[in-house]
Amino acid sequence: MSEGEKARTSGEVSRPEPTLPTVNPAVDKAEPPKAAFHPAVYVGVWITLSSSVILFNKHILDYAQFRFPIILTTWHLAFATFMTQVLARTTTLLDGRKTVKMTGRVYLRAIVPIGLFFSLSLICGNVTYLYLSVAFIQMLKATTPVAVLFATWGMGMAPVNLKVLMNVSVIVLGVIIASFGEIRFVFIGFLFQLGGIVFEATRLVMVQRLLSSAEYKMDPLVSLYYFAPVCAVMNGVTALFIEVPNLTMGHIYNVGVWTLLANAVVAFLLNVSVVFLIGKTSSLVMTLCGVLKDILLVAASMMIWQTPVTMTQFFGYSIALVGLVYYKLGGDKIKEYTGQANRAWAEYGVNHPAQRKFIVFGAILLIFFLLMGSMAPSYAPESVASVKGMLGGATAGNA
Repeated sequence: MSEGEKARTSGEVSRPEPTLPTVNPAVDKAEPPKAAFHPAVYVGVWITLSSSVILFNKHILDYAQFRFPIILTTWHLAFATFMTQVLARTTTLLDGRKTVKMTGRVYLRAIVPIGLFFSLSLICGNVTYLYLSVAFIQMLKATTPVAVLFATWGMGMAPVNLKVLMNVSVIVLGVIIASFGEIRFVFIGFLFQLGGIVFEATRLVMVQRLLSSAEYKMDPLVSLYYFAPVCAVMNGVTALFIEVPNLTMGHIYNVGVWTLLANAVVAFLLNVSVVFLIGKTSSLVMTLCGVLKDILLVAASMMIWQTPVTMTQFFGYSIALVGLVYYKLGGDKIKEYTGQANRAWAEYGVNHPAQRKFIVFGAILLIFFLLMGSMAPSYAPESVASVKGMLGGATAGNA
């Protein structure tokens, strides 16, 4: 009797084993590999698009004399509304919206208030281009994590932490030093940029509170799907009373219809690239890419428009960037990643000595040209003027 029970028990245990495909290596091998680009491609595309939007907006609003920042923001949001509707009906990029339990009540109580702060941050950010250089704007934007931290504490999302406060104070100190070194400091532009940072920080914390529930998880493109329409209406109504009465077709033709269309396309593609970047990289990569993008923008502003950047600004901005990386990653993580990077660099040098020498030489050459380019207006003003003339006014205007 006991032997029969043992036999039945053994048989019952042995039967389920073949029905577990997760432990069958043959099944995993049978799946075809998914075609995908290297993560560096997504990083490069995001940095390129993000930098292009900022430089593009600066060119249109300041150098091309299209001084209608609210109308430009409304145009971006209207185009984003149209494109997200098209993508929702023709692609799978916005399928994430099907899992969001969006109701009219949630839309009015959550999406509309967040959209209001989103609109205010975009308007302030675009108005700032009329007064400040791209380089100085990027330096001020380094304080965004600090504003987010204070907004988090103010809305009760996290308890006040004095240790964290000391860490972020380094960022604030660096930006203050950079501000003292700014040659073309315009107070009204400074206030608009601070306002944009505060509105953006408030929006981010409100989004974080909304997304804390699993039923409202949204990627950036799905968020744009919901936020763009309400923001476009808000900005459009504001522009109708403030800027539209002064707008003429001559302003639009002066910039160019195709230029404005290209500007909106690049701005929308940036939102699309963020979705892929988040899916293909880590938070570490995004943090470092953000810092790299800001540095490249400062350099681009110096080279394209000969924006003067003093050594005091370099010193202050360097402090702010170091503080930003430390705040985002922490001391232990920085040591760990630094060690990994050193080992990887040494291994790469052993396996590819010629390529490593080429990278080092290229980096030195790039730094040399950046330094020479920043000094060009002082030692070769005639050459700078001729380059401006060849560009057909792309770099003309008051900086």
